[in-house]
Amino acid sequence: MKALLPKIKFKNFDEKWNRKKLHSIAPLRGGFAFKSEKFQNTGIPVVRISNIKFDGTVGGEFEYYSKIIPDEKFVLRGRSILLAMSGATTGKIAMLDSEKEYYQNQRVGYFQNTGEVDYDFLSSVLQTKAFTNQLNAVLVAGAQPNISSKEIDSFEFCIPDSIDEQSAIGSLFRTLDDLLASYKDNLINYQSLKATMLSKMFPKAGQTVPEIRLYGFEGEWKRKNLSEVCNINSGRDYKHLKDGDIPVYGTGGYMLSVNDKLSDEDAIGIGRKGTIDKPYLLSAPFWTVDTLFYVTCKVGYDLYYLFLIFQKVRWKKFDESTGVPSLSKKTIEKVVSKFPSLPEQQAIGAYFSNLDNLINSYQEKISQFETLKKKLLQDMFI
Repeated sequence: MKALLPKIKFKNFDEKWNRKKLHSIAPLRGGFAFKSEKFQNTGIPVVRISNIKFDGTVGGEFEYYSKIIPDEKFVLRGRSILLAMSGATTGKIAMLDSEKEYYQNQRVGYFQNTGEVDYDFLSSVLQTKAFTNQLNAVLVAGAQPNISSKEIDSFEFCIPDSIDEQSAIGSLFRTLDDLLASYKDNLINYQSLKATMLSKMFPKAGQTVPEIRLYGFEGEWKRKNLSEVCNINSGRDYKHLKDGDIPVYGTGGYMLSVNDKLSDEDAIGIGRKGTIDKPYLLSAPFWTVDTLFYVTCKVGYDLYYLFLIFQKVRWKKFDESTGVPSLSKKTIEKVVSKFPSLPEQQAIGAYFSNLDNLINSYQEKISQFETLKKKLLQDMFI
């Protein structure tokens, strides 16, 4: 009989893996039936199914319980692997890792840390296809999502007998998860910073100077129609063109490459029809389809600054259709915004360009680590 082994293993661990039911290593325990009318605004936070999010985190608004509950086992401390047993996130696994104490509400399952399996390893096992496939088998299509601890306890997994091997694998995935969490926190912080600065580095309605200004600049900003600062150009059909190395863009981004170009000048792409509220930068040379305008700057105006203006405009309110969202050149040209001198535009553009580069780098890192984690979950488990 062929030994049960994953594709990728750590060195020095040669033992085969064995099948075990979940109830024998970390049985799932339901929560305490708190009475909702007794929830308060202070006390111990209660984890309810609504606190288990689609991204696998525990958060949102908590209810609190001020009394000591009769059974200590429903107090969550330290690292707790939780499962939503009903509701919109049924089957979603979440890790609660906190020095604070929480109470476990009914329909929130807790995988008991019995010491029979490394807890970080267990967290990884519950993110594999082996868990997902068994979960899907017990979820009845079309029915109100609902699972029982008995069903989950019957799930079977291949795991190594060696706690040291479990620990090595669990430690690897915990490190990956910590890195992902760190990058996601940084991404959120930089996205929040950008949103704040977009609101403070541009004059508000009725004002001619911003709340926050880069050092060395002064004077009032001038109101301009976009027709005064840029050219709105139409895209065209590309089907008559041959394959090449010039990218073709639509409202959703890159489509394919052809042998001709519409522009030798960098521009902003904005939807004429369909997705009209997601402007993005276009690096020349390029071609755009007829549902995507490309916007170039007139002399005396900075493209990246103009891109910031396009990101601030709520384009959906200019939708001119009753069906597929649409914009016209005239509508875009009539939009009014405020512009400082060209040097100040360039300085503001450079500031936000650096911020966008940071945001993009964190998004790329997150994508890379998520891809790596997905691959390792495939190859390091059976």
